[in-house]
Parts: sequence; C-alpha cells; structure tokens
Amino acid sequence: MARQPLSLKARAIALLAQREHSRLELRRKLLSIERRQRVATAVNASRSGAKGAFDEADLGEDLDATAAADAQAADAAEAAEATVDALLDSLATGGYLNETRFVESRVHQRASRFGVQRIQQELAQHGLKLDAEQQDALRASELERAREVWLKRFGPTPAREPAEQARQTRFLLARGFSPDLVRRLLRTQGSLD
Repeated sequence: MARQPLSLKARAIALLAQREHSRLELRRKLLSIERRQRVATAVNASRSGAKGAFDEADLGEDLDATAAADAQAADAAEAAEATVDALLDSLATGGYLNETRFVESRVHQRASRFGVQRIQQELAQHGLKLDAEQQDALRASELERAREVWLKRFGPTPAREPAEQARQTRFLLARGFSPDLVRRLLRTQGSLD
C-alpha cells in the first residue's frame, strides 16, 4: 500500500524542527519540494493518458501540446510560489518561523569560531543582518574569541618567520576577524593575559 506524501506544511514544520531557518532559506527548500511534487503529479497524469503509437500526423499535435505544457509549467511555478509564500506567512504568524530566533541561533553557533565579518556575511546570504546590540556584543568579545581560535589552531608558540605569520594572518582573516584585530593579536603573539 502506497503512503501519501507529507503535506508541504508538514515538511516545513519537519525542517523547522531540525533547526531554525531563515524565511529565504525555507522558501527555497519548500519551492524545490513543491516543484518536485508538481512534476511528479504531471508525469503520472501524462503516463496515464499516453498514446500508444506515434506517427507523423501527430507531430503538429505534439508541438501544440509542448507549447501548452510550457504554459502550464509557468502557471504551475507561479502557483507553487503563491502556495509557498502563503504557507510561510502562516508559519510566521503561528510562531514557527521567526527570523530573530534564526539570527540568535546562527550567532550562537558561529560566534566561538568566526569573527563579526563572517557572521554578517552568512546572515546577508539569508537576507538578514545583525542589530546594533548584537553587533556591539560580538565586537566586544572579538579579540578574545580570535585569540581562542588562534590558540586552538596554532598553539601557544609564537610565529617567528614571516611566512608563518602570513599563514596565521590568512587563517584568521578567512575566519572573519578584522585586519586590525588580527594585527593586534599577532603582534602580541597571544600573550593577552
């Protein structure tokens, strides 16, 4: 006996139960799911109404059918977007989807390993940004966080050669720490106690 696929709302809630999502990220995932479901439905419908034999007289009808199918696909894409947007509004109203919670969660996950610039870049990919209070709190602890990341990666021995200092600088910059902070950290060679 075939199982019914989960509804779009059930899939959305299952995704949100795993972790917080931004509206943009959840929209992208749900649109992908909805499009796959619509394509599967269309394929099953076309299989059930498939013709037996093909001849040249059917070619003109097939071209018309292809144009009609393209128009239906465009309509289906618009319908999928409308369905997903309505669902996202419903989830936000119900408190399931909360972008403030997403930002707090992302900051909590990333703050111990990354600098403010990297965290801001990740949030921008989701169409979000840090508020002033969160940004100030991260900047206040950034030097200590950079020091912890540096110590974990390179240990307590300072870099003596310029090539090693450059490598450590690149590492910390890639983690999103500001250039001034990296210079200050490496100048003191981790002796911030």
